[in-house]
Amino acid sequence: MWSDTTLPGLAASVSAGAMLAAVRSATVGMPVTEQAAAPFGEGRWLFSHNGKVAGWPGSVAKLASTLPTTDLLTLDAPTDAALLWALVRDRLRRGTGLREAVAGTVAEVAADAPGSRLNLLLTDGVTVVATTYGHALSFLKKPGSVLISSEPLDDDPSWQAVGDRTLVVATAAEVHQIPMGDA
Repeated sequence: MWSDTTLPGLAASVSAGAMLAAVRSATVGMPVTEQAAAPFGEGRWLFSHNGKVAGWPGSVAKLASTLPTTDLLTLDAPTDAALLWALVRDRLRRGTGLREAVAGTVAEVAADAPGSRLNLLLTDGVTVVATTYGHALSFLKKPGSVLISSEPLDDDPSWQAVGDRTLVVATAAEVHQIPMGDA
């Protein structure tokens, strides 16, 4: 975000029922380019990953091979986050719901790359789905809004920590926390 020349113009014109913003530094060893910066998107979907796929890239090579070749050849960047987005997006394109697309991707990646930190965030503009898997996640529920973040953004005592290996499904009206084994 610090080097994204398009951010001021985008931020000035954003209006949405659900919004996803990714503010993080790059994972060591990953390229630092605008194409590698989340959120990644297609149509109404926006996606972000905070964490690291352990053993990248070899640990997830088998999963990557399940994607259509065109998706692999057109990844936004050669990063773990871009591959995770491609895996989630492939499920969404096949008609899988947001919750199931994220939970299924986390389960497969965690099985192939133990020790990964997988905070995934996905929105369709109405619903936000987030995971905590080996990483922190919190949310702040206020009347008519929900804010989900890796860490509380201020000292408001209403922030609620999300337990590890939990799927969060949120709209402006409600928040549901689902253990990943039940998702």
